[in-house]
Amino acid sequence: MAQAETMAEPDKLPALGAAVDQASAVGLSSGGYMANQLAVAWPERFSGVGVLAAGPWGCAQGSLSLALNQCMMTRRGAPSLEELSGRHNRYIALEQVGSAEALSQLRVFVWHGKDDEVVEPELGDLLAEQWEQWLASPDQLRSAHSEDTGHGWPVRLPNDATPGPQEWGHCRQGGGSYVLACDEDIAGQMLDWLYPEREVSSAGEQAGELVAFDQSEFAVKGLADTGYVYIPTECEAGNCPVTIALHGCQMTQEAIGDTFVRHTGLNAWAATHQQIVLYPQAENSMANPQGCWDWWGFAESTWQLSPQHDTREGTQSQALMAMLDRLQQASEKAPESD
Repeated sequence: MAQAETMAEPDKLPALGAAVDQASAVGLSSGGYMANQLAVAWPERFSGVGVLAAGPWGCAQGSLSLALNQCMMTRRGAPSLEELSGRHNRYIALEQVGSAEALSQLRVFVWHGKDDEVVEPELGDLLAEQWEQWLASPDQLRSAHSEDTGHGWPVRLPNDATPGPQEWGHCRQGGGSYVLACDEDIAGQMLDWLYPEREVSSAGEQAGELVAFDQSEFAVKGLADTGYVYIPTECEAGNCPVTIALHGCQMTQEAIGDTFVRHTGLNAWAATHQQIVLYPQAENSMANPQGCWDWWGFAESTWQLSPQHDTREGTQSQALMAMLDRLQQASEKAPESD
């Protein structure tokens, strides 16, 4: 698949007239927690959510201590789904998240590696159970596990790949990038589930371009200056769905180069099914030294007793939705004359 080099000088995120009714949010680890937050806050804006190696929505409840000890490890015991349900219901009553009816209509893909030593697999099981309580039918949920697989995003390497310790992680240990050479195409499995009626484009595999864009116009605490978006050639004409793809901790472009934005398998699926993939980027900071997405409240105001990171008021969530809004705006290109 031909892909242009990312631009040295990022431009404005383009308006592409993307489809407004088939967006999805997918993510790994902290990105999985953030994908959940987006789907719960704005379920009416999404048709599906895919979560790899993360635990239940709302798990941290605004506490870094809980995030570390109950939402990655379970040293304090497993999180209570009943307690988290109360949190969700309070948010619904305050109109700080979407309606239970809209949430019940989503398609959901949950995956966890059985040898994950960063986020315990039990937490992924609890996430699947949480979604079972929310969805209208169990047929909308697929919960999957992979044997002998650690923390990360499994990929099937192309034949011409040259694996190296910095580019690809060992399937069980994660390596430096957390993109795992497991000979398993999780991206394809996930998107096939989230878009069951989408067929391969009649045009076949098309060229696409991975474009850097200026993320600073969406600036909030924790976001980097540059993000990326993959645009198949046919999607420049509009009406392609958008998948928001969220990296995990220590997986920013600054940390692992273009490994995540090029090699998860998302772009290959997008090229053959005509899908735009948005790759927002977090950044390292003193409050967030590993470049995670905000799933415990670090990006909110320090005076808030209860951070709003997992509601529609969450600053990072609002920035991500603004990016989706931009892609779904009518194309800025002038129509061609006869």
